[in-house]
Formats: sequence, structure tokens, C-alpha cells
Amino acid sequence: MPELPEVEYVRRQLRRAMTGARIDQVVLRRANLRVPFSTDFAERLEGRTVRNVRRRAKYLLVELSSDDVLVMHLGMSGWFNIQRPPGGSPVDPLDKHDHVIFEMSNGRTVVFNDPRRFGFMKIIDGEDLARDPVFAALGPEPLARAFTAQVLATALAGRKTSLKVALLDQGRVAGLGNIYACEALHVARLSPKRRASTLVTRAGEPRAEAVALTRAIRLVLKDAIANRHRAAGDDRFRVYDHEGERCPRRGCAGTITRIVQAGRSTYFCPKCQR
Repeated sequence: MPELPEVEYVRRQLRRAMTGARIDQVVLRRANLRVPFSTDFAERLEGRTVRNVRRRAKYLLVELSSDDVLVMHLGMSGWFNIQRPPGGSPVDPLDKHDHVIFEMSNGRTVVFNDPRRFGFMKIIDGEDLARDPVFAALGPEPLARAFTAQVLATALAGRKTSLKVALLDQGRVAGLGNIYACEALHVARLSPKRRASTLVTRAGEPRAEAVALTRAIRLVLKDAIANRHRAAGDDRFRVYDHEGERCPRRGCAGTITRIVQAGRSTYFCPKCQR
């Protein structure tokens, strides 16, 4: 599943392709993705200009001149292909998994491809976005300046669950997924099995480990975004999906181990992560 860095990479691509342009035509090649499209989906988009493309957690938010917001999620396998063919028409033949096509006034064609169809798109009135149950429940953005060790400590305080599971709670840290939670914990030298509340003092202040983890989360996410166009496959990860291999930390003779937490695979080094 695409995680925050992949979604941020897509956001930047869409922002360049769509911002300032009008959506001339929307082609729906099926009636639904994860959920059905609203009956007025195309009508509410066509003729509207894209003001901005933002990201909140793993959601893409396309702000329109009508004050509506097109909310999109990539799901398990969704991706966007941006084309600029002669005349601004979609390139034929389209892939069988190309489900939604946006033809823009600047000549670009934005195509959403989703083989597993777990992605979704819906339109929300901009004034209702903050009150939407999904967005109202989201925690702080880990790449925002406001995401500090104190903010993380507040999110973890009193949590009896394991640190890794707590980090995957979107109400605690928005957008952090399984892969980069593993990576951040390795950078911070923290065991994924450690109780989340142990990073916080009784007074609710962040311990040194919380400071280290905050920095590690920022580091791995920013590095993943910066290297998205260069890295491919598992070679870009320190520990994720490297079970049985030697720990990449210099001077550590540990071996990467895989365990299952809350139904998700966790990769870590038992020797240097405490």
C-alpha cells in the first residue's frame, strides 16, 4: 500500500499537472472503485478550476474553484499517470485498469490506474471537510513544523500498547504506515515491542527516546520523498523486508528479525533496538 512518502510524491506530480487548470472532462470507465461514484461526480468537477492539491495523511485533496474538495485515496495499488498527448486526448489504447480520466484545460490528461480497486474518490464541500469523521479523527502530520517531541509524547502518553502499534494509529500520527514505522524505530534504536507510554515521563514530558523518535520519523519520511525517483524495491529500506540479513547499523552484529504485531509484519534488530 502506498504510504505517506508515495502519496506526497503523487501530490507533487498532480500539483504541477493540475493547479491553475480547468477540469474540462471527467471520464468514469466504471461505476465504482472501493465505493460507488456519486451520481453527480463528473458534473461537480467539470468546468471547475483546480486551486491547489494538498495532502492530509494518506489522502489527496484537490481544492476546486467551486469550494468543493475532491478527496482521493490510492488504496492498495492506485497510481496516477500524467500524459500530455497531442490535442489533450487520452492516449489509446487505455489500460484495462485505467478507471478515471481527467482531461485538463492545459492539455494534460490525468489517469487514475488501480488494479485492485481499493482506492476511492469522493467530493466534499470545503466547509464540511474539517467536520468529516475521517479527517476530524486524524492526528498530527509528522512532517509539519508543529510535530514536536512534546506532540508525540502527548499522543503516546498512557498508551499500554506496543510502540509500533501506537505509531500506526492514524489518530496518533497521521499518515505513518507500516514500512516507515519500522524504519523510524530502527533509526531511533527503539524496539517495536516496547510499551508506547515508556517514552513519556509521569509529568507528560517527552523522554530522550521520544525526541530521537520524532527526529527519526521526520528523517525517514523526508529521505523517502527525496529519493522516490531514484530508489526502487527493497534496497531503499534499512530493515523492512530484510528478515535474516545483518543489521545495517555500523558496528552492530545483529540480525533483522520479523514478528507480527496487530496483523502486520514488523522488521527490527533485537540487538540494537531496545
